[in-house]
Amino acid sequence: MKERVLDLVFLIGVLFKGLDGLFELVGGAVLLFVPPAQLQRAAERATAGELAEDPHDLIANLVLHGAAHLHGRSVWFVAAYLLLHGLVKLAIVVALLVGTRRVYPWAMAALGAFLVFQVYELVVRPSVAVAVLTVLDAVIIWLTWREWRRGRELRTTWRQTVAWVFRRPQPRQA
Repeated sequence: MKERVLDLVFLIGVLFKGLDGLFELVGGAVLLFVPPAQLQRAAERATAGELAEDPHDLIANLVLHGAAHLHGRSVWFVAAYLLLHGLVKLAIVVALLVGTRRVYPWAMAALGAFLVFQVYELVVRPSVAVAVLTVLDAVIIWLTWREWRRGRELRTTWRQTVAWVFRRPQPRQA
């Protein structure tokens, strides 16, 4: 049972990495093509209702703070980081989905490089969000290592886990 649950967590983690990569690609592209002033106005409009209800809303204030600090070189850095990070994540997920076991070490190395950067960010600018992402990335790396050591391709894990999750109870014999 424990093994099946870990397989499920691994698959959900890979799915979320792919979605996260897609969102990062879109976010990076938006930063490249939408002027910071327009992003600031959009952030103000998007958070106005929530802040009217709760002026101390953490997420809304973080969105406004982030948008207010986008200018000049920081926009280019954030855009490049999001585009690169998103592209690598999507490439890892696609490679895992269609590739062989040989992809696992490359995926772990790429995620490990991001993990090192995130730890650096935690030391320089501590943040709960980065701490949570770092822990999640470490778990995904461990689960990827586990899959690689077990000698299974992602497709095999997917089929076995789906069969386990949606298994039909066997009729009892009298």
